[in-house]
Amino acid sequence: MTRQQNASWQITKPAVTSRHGIVASQSRVAATVGAKIMAEGGNAVDAAIATSFALGAAEPWMSGMGGGGYMVVRPANGPAKVVEFGMRAPKGLRTEDYPIVGGKANDLFPWPAVQDDRNVFGATAVAIPGQVAGMALAHKTFATKPWADLLAPAISLADDGLPVDWFAQLIIGGSARDLHPFDASRETFLDDAGFPKSSGWTALGETRCGLSRLAASLRVVAAQGAPGFYTGPLADSIIADLRAAGGRHRLEDLSTYRATLVDASADAYRGHTVLGTPTLTAGPTLARALDLMAANWHPRGTTPDATAYAAYDAAIRQANIERYETMGDIENEPDPSCTSHFSVVDAEGTMVAVTQTLLSIFGSRLMLPGSGILMNNGIMWFDPEPGKPNSLGPDKRCLANMCPTVVERSDGAVFALGASGGRKIMPSVAQLISMVLDYGMDLDTALHTPRLDMSLAEQTIADDSLAPEVLSALEAALPHPVIPAPRTIFPLHFACPSAVSRLAGINAGATEIMTPWADAVAAER
Repeated sequence: MTRQQNASWQITKPAVTSRHGIVASQSRVAATVGAKIMAEGGNAVDAAIATSFALGAAEPWMSGMGGGGYMVVRPANGPAKVVEFGMRAPKGLRTEDYPIVGGKANDLFPWPAVQDDRNVFGATAVAIPGQVAGMALAHKTFATKPWADLLAPAISLADDGLPVDWFAQLIIGGSARDLHPFDASRETFLDDAGFPKSSGWTALGETRCGLSRLAASLRVVAAQGAPGFYTGPLADSIIADLRAAGGRHRLEDLSTYRATLVDASADAYRGHTVLGTPTLTAGPTLARALDLMAANWHPRGTTPDATAYAAYDAAIRQANIERYETMGDIENEPDPSCTSHFSVVDAEGTMVAVTQTLLSIFGSRLMLPGSGILMNNGIMWFDPEPGKPNSLGPDKRCLANMCPTVVERSDGAVFALGASGGRKIMPSVAQLISMVLDYGMDLDTALHTPRLDMSLAEQTIADDSLAPEVLSALEAALPHPVIPAPRTIFPLHFACPSAVSRLAGINAGATEIMTPWADAVAAER
C-alpha cells in the first residue's frame, strides 16, 4: 500500500462543546437540522428524527427512507431502549432466483457470486425498508414535537436539491457506472451524456441533483405518518416500481412491517457500563470483544501503546471469529463506508445513537421512478449458499454490522457513539470505547488518536501516524502483516465515527477528522 502524496498534512477537527444540545453527524447539513430542532425546544429524539430524514436528502447515497437501522436511546432519567428498524427479506423471495455461478461477489461481502449480481443491484437486491417505521416508533415513544415539524427540514432540502460540490462529485463519480442502468438514478445523478454531474473548477456548487420526487414522498409521510409509507398510494407506487423492475415484493411486505422497541443490552466493562443493541447487529460482538480485552489485558499510561493495540487486535479478531461461526457473517474482504451514523445529546442529558443505512453506497442503485426513493440492497446481507446461519430466505431479518452504543463511565461521563464503514465499524467503536474508558480521554483526544482496522482476515491496517516504535513493536507482536495506511479522505481505510459526550453538564461532539462533510453542531439559541 503506497503512501499518499498528502502524507505531510496535519489535519484536525476540534470537538464542539456547549451547555446546549449537540448533534454529531457525517453531514453538517443534517446535523444543523437536528441542532435547530433542539434550539426550538425539541429533545434529543426529536433532533434524531429530523436528522434521520434530513440525511436522506443531504447524503442520499448512505441512508434514507429506502433503508433501515437501529437507534439507542438513553434518557436522562430512565432505562436505555433500542428502536430496531432493520430490514427484512420479502415474503415472496425465491432462493432459486439467486443461482450461484462461482467466484466471489464484487461488492461488500465475499459471498459466492450470484448470477447477474441479483443480490447486489436492482430490485432483486431490495429488502423491506424500516427507516420510516423506526422513526415513527421513536416519535411515539420519546418525542415531544409534532411529526410533520420534524420532516419539514428534509422536505425543504429535497425541494432545493443536492448541491454537487467536489465531495459529492467524487462520490457520484465512483458509482456512475452502476447508477447508469436505472432510469431515475441516471436522471438524478448523471448528466445528459451519462457522466457524473459536476460543478466547474471554480464554481460554488451551483449544479444540483433534483430530488423533487423524494420531496413529494416526504410530504406524504409528513402528512400521514408511517401509514402513508407502508399503506396507501405511496406504498402502491413503491411496490409497483419494484415489481416492474423484477422484484417479488408485495404490498403485504410493507403493510406488515413493524419496528420494535426492546431493552438495550447492558454490559459491564472494568466498572463502566456499555449500552448497545442486543440482536442481529455488531452489538453482541462488541460486548464479547470488550470481555476479552478485560480478561486478557490491563491498560497502562494515558494513551494506547503497542501492547494495547495488539490486545485490541487479538480481542476483536476472536470476537469476530465467533460471530462468523454463529451469526453467519464471514470475513476476508473490505467494506467501503456506506452507512450514516449520528449521535445526539440534549441539554437535559438524553443521549441518542443512530446508525442507518442503504447497505452499499447508493444501496441497490435503484431509485424508484414514482417516489424518488433510493432503495437498499439489504438482500446482499444474506449468504446465498443454503444451510448457513445467515442463509438467504423469505421474510428473514437481515444481519447487520451496525453498532450504535452509549457508554456510561464510572466518573459520571456519558458517551453516545457509533460509526459507518461496514465491518470496520465494530473495531472502531471498540477502540474508541477503550480510549474513553481505559485512558479517560475526552472526545477531542479520542477522535484524533490513531486506530487500527482488523476487519480483514490476514492483515491489520494501522494508521501510519502511529509512532515508528509503536508500529515496529506491533509488527513484531502480531502473527500477520501490519500495513501502515494514511488516514485520508478517500479511500477510507478506517471507519467514520461520530460521537457526543456529557460530563458535569457540559456536552461535547466530535466526528471523524477526515470526513469532509462531517461535523458537530450545537443547538445554540
